[in-house]
Order: sequence, then structure tokens, then C-alpha cells
Amino acid sequence: MSKAITSRSQDYSQWYNDLVLKGGLADYSAVRGCMVIKPYGFALWENMRDELDRMFKETGHQNAYFPLFVPKSLFEAEEKNAEGFAKECAVVTHYRLKTDPQNKGKLMVDPEAKLEEELVVRPTSEAIIWNTYKDWIQSYRDLPILVNQWANVVRWEMRTRLFLRTAEFLWQEGHTAHATAEEAVEETRKMLDVYATFVEEFMAVPVVRGVKTASERFAGAEDTYCIEALMQDGKALQAGTSHFLGQNFAKAFDVKFLSKENKQEYVWATSWGVSTRLIGALVMAHSDDEGLVLPPKIAPLQVVIVPIYKGDEQKARIDEKVGQIVKELKALGISVKYDDNDNNRPGWKFAEYELKGVPVRLALGVRDLEAGLIEVARRDTKEKETIAIDGVVAHVQALLDAIQQNMFERAKSYQQEHITPANNWDDFVHLLDEKGGFIAAHWDGTEETEAAIKEQTKATIRCIPLNNQQEEGACILTGKPSKERVLFARAY
Repeated sequence: MSKAITSRSQDYSQWYNDLVLKGGLADYSAVRGCMVIKPYGFALWENMRDELDRMFKETGHQNAYFPLFVPKSLFEAEEKNAEGFAKECAVVTHYRLKTDPQNKGKLMVDPEAKLEEELVVRPTSEAIIWNTYKDWIQSYRDLPILVNQWANVVRWEMRTRLFLRTAEFLWQEGHTAHATAEEAVEETRKMLDVYATFVEEFMAVPVVRGVKTASERFAGAEDTYCIEALMQDGKALQAGTSHFLGQNFAKAFDVKFLSKENKQEYVWATSWGVSTRLIGALVMAHSDDEGLVLPPKIAPLQVVIVPIYKGDEQKARIDEKVGQIVKELKALGISVKYDDNDNNRPGWKFAEYELKGVPVRLALGVRDLEAGLIEVARRDTKEKETIAIDGVVAHVQALLDAIQQNMFERAKSYQQEHITPANNWDDFVHLLDEKGGFIAAHWDGTEETEAAIKEQTKATIRCIPLNNQQEEGACILTGKPSKERVLFARAY
């Protein structure tokens, strides 16, 4: 199969699809709108999941699992949440198939196997979880509940894109219960910080932390906090959200607790989540026209070693030396592969691992071995150097850290260059069309103006940055007074 990749400048959308497919991350499936996550892509997700899971547990959370199916009556209980997700719901109405008497060999839904109550395939789990919490919570002594779930969800999308928007996707969803509003808000902000730390330190993607406007909030939330990332085409991508749910779900499911003051009170709630969409963010934030560029901290494979030889005798000599290097790298916790497969030539392997975004490639031939040297190539800058083979392990360890830092700094520079103020409508539209990125502009605070700007430009308010500078100004569309700038962008 051809490995040719469409360039970013030619067709950014096709470039992205090429990388996901040819880089071995995912494939299309027989189910419309769903994808197959291939082993290399799933290994990337596992690394991301494992780091996040560690961070969740360090902040006191435990994992649990709740049913995939939500009875329709429970789903309807919190009206805003139900209304917000209604158009995306897949619904189970029957539980059995039978042979079609009119068309032998074909199956049909058995009309006698209709469910007494229809089941919604979870688009999110607040309803089933808060119905469960009602049995778990009686007293303030039962609080807080700090639970996370790793699961799949279904949101019936008509226009799909691998990783970024699919009908079924993998994610985690935290659902916590608290005795006070202050505790719940603190939890919401804490988990936003966890997400931001993970995305910046492990994915090497800088983010803006902020709060959503009322029209962009999660359905059923009092406040939605978010982290927004910027892709190389100047579009924004929501990388994670953390929601302060107030008492909305507690009231919908009658979840009360006896307080220290011996009073019955409704519980305060949060929910928060990130998904396999982060893989899409990773691809678009760092990769180039030759393939994926993956940050060492979560790359499925950090180092690959390619031998260059003729004949078994030369290979045996290289094998012995590489065996020592592999052992030492693994002892440091570095994932390494020795690709001595003789089905493909070294040049083909170099291109293949460049496509897959492996951070460091080592190449060793017999002449190198005799001279005590080894070639080291880094994926992020494509720089090559030849170093003493005896120091290669320490060099690689330091190089992985340097690559991680360089990738973040490069992405941070791009972000900073693409946060631009606009003081009037003409500047705003020009910046959107010619430069992209985040545009910091005044907005009069009304949903009508927000909707009108979106209608005319397809740009949305990505967030109101936390700790935003207060600044008197005039709305770019209406001219009405504004006390702060918000960040607009076109987005995925």
C-alpha cells in the first residue's frame, strides 16, 4: 500500500485522515460512523489512559463500572440533560430476533420481544449513576463519593471523523457527590487542572483553561470548565471538560443526605471527562507531512533500532551489541524495538518509523560497530548525529526528555502567535479568514449576539479564560459595553 501522505498545505483534512489510516492508528469499520482502533492506536490510548488513571487515583478517585443501558424514564428525569442529548440517542426497543417467514435465511425483529421500557444506549452516564447514588448516600458520612468510569459511549453522529467525532467512542467519565457547593466547585476546578497538566506535560499540547458560556455548557450543568487546544490549521479543539452540576441531578433523582446539623439536604455534583478525541488532538497539534510526531512520554514505542548488515556473520555481531543496548534501555523504563526483520530494507524501515512518529531511531552497521559509533535520529526535528556507542543509552534518555520539551515549546510558540486581539468587526472577520487561531474580542454577554456571530462566521466562543483580565470595551458586533475579552475560534 502506498504510504504517500497528502500535504497539510494541499488538503489539511485529507492529511489528517492519511496520518490516522497510514500511521496505523485506526481504520473504518462496517458500522457507519464507528471506527476500529488498531493495535498501534490502542497502545497510544492505553498509555494516555494509564497516566490519567494514575492521576485520578492520586487525587482520591476510584474506578467503578455502570450499565451501558439507561432506562428511558431515568434518562428523562433531568430535563436539560435529556433534551441536550435527545437527538444523539440510540434506543433499544426489542431484545430478540427471529427468522423472517417471508424471507428464509434472513432475520427480523421479533414483535413479541418488545421491551416494556425502552433503553437508551448511554450517551453519558449521569442518569444511571445518580439513580444508583440514591441508594449509596444517606448521611454526610457517606460523602464525598469520588468515582470514575472507563467506558464507551454512543452519540449518534451523522457526520463523523476518525477520533474527532464518531458514533461510538472510548472515554472516562468522573462522577462525584459532595456535601457542599464549595467542595463540588473545588473538585470541578481540580479535575480541570488534572486534565490541563496531563495534556501539557504528557501530550506536549498547550491549552487555555476557561469556562464555557451558558449556551455552550454541558446539558444539565451550572458551569462547564474546559481546556481548549489549538491545531496547526488554526482551528480550536475542546480537549476536556469538567462540569459543576449543582444540585440538578440530586433533585431529579431525589438524592438527599442528613447533614451534620441533622437536616435533609440535596447532594452537590460534578462530572468530568476526556475521550479518544485526544488522539486526534495529538495528531493535529504535532505531526508533519512525513507522518506522525509523537511525544516520548506517551508514544507506544520510544526507540527503534535498525541494523544495517550483509550476511549472518555481520548480523550476529550487531545483534550482540544491540542486545546490550536494548537491555539497558528497558531497565530505564524506555520502550524499545529491535527491528531485525529481513523482509524490508533499512530505508523502508526508516520511512515506516518516521510515518509512525517513533521519537528516536538508532541505526547500526558493522563499520559503525568497528568504529565504536552509532547513528541517532530524532523524529521531531529530523536531525541526525553520530555518537560514541558506549554513551548511547544515557544520550537517548536525555534526548527523549529534550524531544518532549521541544515539542511543547514549539506548540506553545504557535499558540502564543495565534492568540490575537480584534477590536472591531472587520478585524475580527479578517483574522478569522486569514490567520485563524484564538481571537480575543469583546462580547456583550448575550446569547443572541453569540448566536449571530456564529451564524455569520462559524466562529464560537471557545471559553472565557480563567483569571481573565478585566477590560472595558465594546462588543465587536453590537457595540454594547463589555467588561472582558473572550476567546473566539472556528473549531472541530
